[in-house]
Amino acid sequence: MATPDGEATGVWYFGYGSNVDRGTFLGRRRMRPLAARVAVLEGWALHFDLPVGPGERGVANLRPDFGARTWGVCWQISHVQAVHLDRSEGVPRGAYRRQPVEVETRDGARLSAFTYCSERGVAGRKPSRRYLGLLLAGAREHGLPDDWIAFLRGLEPAADERDPQAELFDPGPRGSGR
Repeated sequence: MATPDGEATGVWYFGYGSNVDRGTFLGRRRMRPLAARVAVLEGWALHFDLPVGPGERGVANLRPDFGARTWGVCWQISHVQAVHLDRSEGVPRGAYRRQPVEVETRDGARLSAFTYCSERGVAGRKPSRRYLGLLLAGAREHGLPDDWIAFLRGLEPAADERDPQAELFDPGPRGSGR
């Protein structure tokens, strides 16, 4: 089967953040994958330490961590689409870099793939409610394991500094009336 770009074969990309969500991957990113397979990446832990804005919001990143595992979706895409994905993920600007990985699919097959990770992580960042919603929607849509979904649901969301009412809930000096 040929990719949408006419290639006989494609490459496997392991998505673990918002790219597990079809609306993001097919819609916003405009990818046209040949296949999608649920997969797990051993030895890498999910973090939300890439800063978004001035507050505490962060987006997904992977860090090596012996014994950790991260669930996601392995998408088969064309080489042309992979270059487009690099641009949309900020690879040319140094936001992420491609990382070769080997993942295991639910049926035990091993796939050589690439994913994205970054050295620009900042401790103390958290995912926004909206961002977590994308991960949860994708996890449910693809049937990721219940314990992974429970892990995602248990994450504390970031305060969203863009919310004009956030100040009302801030326990610090600004929001407390002190």
